[in-house]
This record gives sequence, C-alpha cells and structure tokens, in this order.
Amino acid sequence: MSTASESPYVQGVHLQRTDENVREIAALAEVLGEPTGLDGVLGDLKWEVRRSRVPRLLGRAVREAYRWDDYDEQDEQWYPQGISTSADSSDTEAFQTATGDGRRVVVATWYSTGKDGTKRGSRVTFVDLDARKYRHVLLVAPVFDKTGRLALKPMSIHAGGIVWAGPYLHIAATSRGFVTARVDDIMRVSGDDAHPERFGIDGRTLYSYGHRYVLPVRFTYQAYADEGHEKLRYSFMSLDRRSDPPALIAGEYALDPDASTRLARYPLDPQTWQLAVGDDGFSRPLAIDEGGVRQMQGAVIASGRYHVTVSHGPWTPGSIHAGQPGSMTEHRWALPMGPEDLSYWPSTDRIWSVTEHPRRRWIVAMDRAFFD
Repeated sequence: MSTASESPYVQGVHLQRTDENVREIAALAEVLGEPTGLDGVLGDLKWEVRRSRVPRLLGRAVREAYRWDDYDEQDEQWYPQGISTSADSSDTEAFQTATGDGRRVVVATWYSTGKDGTKRGSRVTFVDLDARKYRHVLLVAPVFDKTGRLALKPMSIHAGGIVWAGPYLHIAATSRGFVTARVDDIMRVSGDDAHPERFGIDGRTLYSYGHRYVLPVRFTYQAYADEGHEKLRYSFMSLDRRSDPPALIAGEYALDPDASTRLARYPLDPQTWQLAVGDDGFSRPLAIDEGGVRQMQGAVIASGRYHVTVSHGPWTPGSIHAGQPGSMTEHRWALPMGPEDLSYWPSTDRIWSVTEHPRRRWIVAMDRAFFD
C-alpha cells in the first residue's frame, strides 16, 4: 500500500546546493573562448539517427523510434541512460534558436563503462528530431589544483536520469544527489576529434576524450538524510510541468529485495527552475512514496498517473507499470529491451524513453493512452 506523506514538506531526506562554480567556469572559458551554448551545438550536429519505419515491432506501445549511428549503436564504452526533451525545457515545447527556429530536441545522458580500462565520466547528447542528427557533449568539472592552476575532471556519475528545465540540465548522480549544468555554458574544443584517448588541460590546449564540445557542471545538489533515515538514491529523474508548482520527480533503482524503491517529488521554482529552498537552507520533497516497483529504471507522471519502466535484461522487451504507487498495472512487451529513464511530451501525449544495450539501442516514443 502507498505510504506517501504530505507535510507540506516531508522530513527524513533533503538536498543542499553547493556553491556555484563561477570562477572555475570563467577560467575554462579563458582557455576555450566564449561559450557557444546550445545554438552552437545544434548548428554543428554530426551523426545521424535513423527513424524506424515500423516502430510497433519494437514494442506494443511504441509509435515513434530512432536508432543511433552504427558506432554508437554498438559501442560498449558508453551506455545511454537518461532522457529529457525540449517539451520539458520550455512551454513552447521546441527549443528556440537564436534565429527564431523552433526545434524538437531530445537530450540523452550516457555513462562511461570503463570496459577498456578508462572511465571517461558521463556526457549528454542533443538530438534534433527533425534534422535527425545529433552531437555528444562531455560533462566536465573544472577545478583549481593546489597551485591555483585550472584542472579538469571527468564527471564520474551514472547519469541515470536527466531533467531539462529552463536553461538547466539536472542530471542524476545516485547517492550523491544530482548535478546541474547550464546549456549556455557549452564550450567548443578546437580539433579534439583527433584525440579520443586524451583528457585534461595541457597549457592552452584542452583534451576531452575526442568530444568537440564540453559542458562544465555549475553546482551539485548533495543528498543528505536526517538522523534515523536512509539517504535517497537519485537513480533517475523526470519533470512534472503540470503540477503547481512544477515538480522534479526522482526515484530509486533497487535489485536487492531489501532495498527501498522510493519515489520523491520536489517542488521547483518556476522562475529559476531550481529546487525550492526552505528557511533552513535545505530542499525537501513535497512527498515521498514507498510504493515504487522493483528494478524500476525511470518514472514520470502523465495524466495524473505514474508510469515506470522495468527492464528484463538485454534479450526480453521491457515493461511499463502504470497507476498510483503501490497499485500499478504492468504492461509487458511495451517497449524494447533495456528501457531506462522517461520523459513526457504533453502536446502529443507521448512518453519517451531510451534503451541501453549495444545493438539494441533506441530512442522511442509511446502513446500514453495505451496504458489507460
């Protein structure tokens, strides 16, 4: 049975935002030049996605599907995880470029597996659905070393979910909480396509594991628990724009039957798209519910109901569980194998997801009404 609580703020777990990396990002811009922002990336997309002609073959609920470039489709060094869209970022549901063009854009996260001995952190990928092209952007953490010189670290998080809210990307970091970057901070790395094995700053040259663009993280929402409580794991995230105030949804993946499967809902300030902060300086959830689903990989609220993905491994199609926490109905074979995070596109009434396994990687959209 559901055990959600309203207070209006729930005690037990909370988040606290770190200081903003203003000096570090300014120093990085001195090396790379002024940020190009998202306009720069969308004007320099490189790889193609292929749209499926028969999307329903991928899952009973699938109505739109895209496949990555052959290399990314098979790559075992990077695994896709999180998804959000321009419908999350803006009321217009399309990203407005500097030239006034509205683009339907998906943003996905990937984490580096380190299977070749090198963990490269995590990255975000912007996909223009109309142009059917995309570009990877490496997440980085600029820091000053003990001598005061600028250094660069990869953002080593699982990145299991992402929320694109206003100009910000909130990216799940599991037990750490989540990190936040601003799309206006995207910077171009000159010529780094030729150095996929190198990373760091060498004088006035920056290497970024072959990524032509980098995005520095601005701050972290660090996860804490009150005495006697267990810290929430931020395994995945989504945005509920239609609640008042808008809310960030976060949930826990759990394989162990004794581990918690909580779903939390945090209020967002619609002016800043940051978490609301209480008088104690903490951000606390409006609700926490214990009624999640074992092995859930993503959760989103659409039409007043939760929709949750569950993977059945690399060979069996995934499920969507729909309903209220504690009483969800499973819809088997709804989407391809290995489904991860979820995002809702209100005007089309479709729910988007991304699948992770090599040679079975898709960006898919499902009809929300299929789960009624």
